[in-house]
Amino acid sequence: MLERIKKDPVFFISGILAIVSCFFVHPDMKYLGYIDFRVLSILFCMMIVVSELVLLGVFEKLTNKLLSKVHSSRMVSLILVWLSFFMGMILTNDVTLVTLVPFAIALMKSFDDRRTLTFTLILMTVATNLGSMQTPIGNPQNIYLYTHYQMGIGYFLKLMLPYSLCSLLLVTIAVFVLCKDMKIEHKQETEKKISGVKLAICILLFVASLLVVLRVVKYYYVLAVMIVAMLIMDRKSFKGVDYTLLITFCFFFVFVGNMGRIEVVYNAVSSIVEKSPVLTAIASSQVISNVPAALLLSAFTENGEALVIGTNLGGLGTLIASMASLITYKFHAALPKPKEKSVNYIGAFSVVNIIFLAVLLGLYFILKKF
Repeated sequence: MLERIKKDPVFFISGILAIVSCFFVHPDMKYLGYIDFRVLSILFCMMIVVSELVLLGVFEKLTNKLLSKVHSSRMVSLILVWLSFFMGMILTNDVTLVTLVPFAIALMKSFDDRRTLTFTLILMTVATNLGSMQTPIGNPQNIYLYTHYQMGIGYFLKLMLPYSLCSLLLVTIAVFVLCKDMKIEHKQETEKKISGVKLAICILLFVASLLVVLRVVKYYYVLAVMIVAMLIMDRKSFKGVDYTLLITFCFFFVFVGNMGRIEVVYNAVSSIVEKSPVLTAIASSQVISNVPAALLLSAFTENGEALVIGTNLGGLGTLIASMASLITYKFHAALPKPKEKSVNYIGAFSVVNIIFLAVLLGLYFILKKF
């Protein structure tokens, strides 16, 4: 049991928080409103599609093709980080990480450098969270705040552009500082033939999942089609779904929902949010994550600009500041333990995030003067 807790402390902590919060707010019908079934559905659909793509050997094929042209581990890390940054603007941070992290792990294993792999995954997570802040559809809190405060697309893009440009520069520098530059000659391995029909179905299901993200299609239609398709095509794909992660999200939804219904907490937030909405949003995000923070704080201020900046920068910091960060953590935790001493993921993640947050917060105060 102790080993299980060490392997997945976030799962157990979130469960304890959810259970404890239930003693303050007794379970009732409002609990059903806590759970964001759409988010859970998107995560499930993306994970099962990625699982099938792995079984088909798609990532293996892409790995061999990329490594046949790039022979530097640092350049591979840089490409993965840049991909994470720009894909996050369109695919959302959750979807980007679910899609790219398994690919990154398969790719970086070829270099047999656990330290560089760990820092690459950390920087991919940071890059995705920061890249996704540039667009209204990049992450859930942006979609909500953009709609709630009726912002114009031009205004939103201009608001976040300085932070995005600074973030791209920061993650690029970080790759050169933290990731080794190891050169190897990649040996082309025999690849199994990929089923064209199954690949086509996976692509269609992936696109359908993206349409759910863009709110073009209802999530329950795609979820139903996804389950039926995978039951028929390949039931092994269900084994690749991280059900613990989905349960962890549910625990956090319950905890956050209950916190919003505790009068003391409600009044405390109300009394301080107007004094400094950006700092309040950043601080709140560290405890309840930036999406719930956006939902909670929007009830106390009309300063939508401050909440957009605060909740996006607030995605940096703790592991739960942006729940998308849990996705990468879960994949990393599932890796076999290295023989040699390696980098502690949570420790390194926290240090990198705090440094990035400090720089971007400094940028905020500089821009505020103008």
